[in-house]
Amino acid sequence: MFKRLLVGLVLLVLIGCAAFAALAWRPSIAPVAPAPVSSFPADLVTRGARVAAAGYCVTCHTAAGGQTLAGGYAFPSPFGTIYSSNITPDPEHGIGTWSEEAFVRAVREGVARDGSHLYPALPYTHFTLATDEDMQALYAWVMSQPPVATDPPADTVRFPFNVRALQAGWKLLYFRNARFQPTPGRSEEWNRGAYLAEGLSHCAACHTPRNGVAAEKGGTEAYAGVVIDGWYAPSLTAANRSPVPWTKEELEAFLGRGGSALHGVAAGSMSHVVHDGLALLPPSDVAAIATYFADLNGSAARTGETAAAVQKALAASAEGTTVQVVDRGGEIYRAACAYCHYNRGEAALQRPELALNSAVSAPEPDTLVQVVLHGVGIKDGLPGLMMPPYGQALSDGDIAQLAAWLRRTRTDQPPWPNLEKRIAELRRPGGDA
Repeated sequence: MFKRLLVGLVLLVLIGCAAFAALAWRPSIAPVAPAPVSSFPADLVTRGARVAAAGYCVTCHTAAGGQTLAGGYAFPSPFGTIYSSNITPDPEHGIGTWSEEAFVRAVREGVARDGSHLYPALPYTHFTLATDEDMQALYAWVMSQPPVATDPPADTVRFPFNVRALQAGWKLLYFRNARFQPTPGRSEEWNRGAYLAEGLSHCAACHTPRNGVAAEKGGTEAYAGVVIDGWYAPSLTAANRSPVPWTKEELEAFLGRGGSALHGVAAGSMSHVVHDGLALLPPSDVAAIATYFADLNGSAARTGETAAAVQKALAASAEGTTVQVVDRGGEIYRAACAYCHYNRGEAALQRPELALNSAVSAPEPDTLVQVVLHGVGIKDGLPGLMMPPYGQALSDGDIAQLAAWLRRTRTDQPPWPNLEKRIAELRRPGGDA
């Protein structure tokens, strides 16, 4: 009896392994000779450049100081670090021998030319929504770029997560291969915004929490906000705690220029989204994304709150600007921040008002701390404006007291816990990425 049970168990295991192997197997696609750049129509390449900008291809496939699209950009994860691949048309180190069929399968389904599964660091769960026309244009643009003969660093994903065949099981649970379908009854602009936000621009990849196996959570947690790479990507729903609603106009200003007088400026990876991605799109596309998210967050129902929130912020703006300040956080604010952040109560804001800033009202302190530590570069945020870094001038304790003081005097939100500990984590090389 025991032998029969053992044999049956072995057979079940073998059958299961065979079934999984069949599920995971994908055929390789034959290599092709690299196509000459002249074979791609100029208008198709131009459209492909816009598709690439919408998907942030250059940002994610270019390491700091590296050559464009040569890969090496690091994606830290709980399972190890994944490095983006070289997607230049170099035939040996890049994808120069990939046919359009192989390229589209990789982008839409997460399967390489040789049939191996790709990690979802490539957001194929969103790119799967892309149209045939956009995929054709993207392929033309990529294959028209200069080839680069370099290899990115090897991934450091731990066993068993580095077994790529296991991605087939992940896909079975969390991936649906489907094209974007417009929502009936919605405007053309709204549907264009939905196509970009949910598909090419994969906004949920940074603004939605993930489960234990790195899949985005859906339902009520979609776009709920999350800490990513040491920054807080805020909620894009009605749960956002910003004192002033994110209306279409505010979203359009932020996404189109890199900042909004009523919310703050883009920093960290969001700066790349704005200046290296959305800035290259037609203004109508930025407006469409703003339309989509303004509808998602229900800001139309809150527009009446704006004037009162601004007046309340202006009334509080003077606190911390006089020599009578006794709180250490207030002293730091007066010495380092008030000159650029104090508004005199004018009807129109002349300076970034921290009582309205989304980083100060956010549920996590990460973005505010990162900005204090590292500043806002001249190429980040609004054009021509910058903020110096204070990481060398202020200790962890100083920044903790400043952040706590701003939270207390500029918002009605509860205090952030364990501030000094979190600041120390963010100060480490890599910024808690």
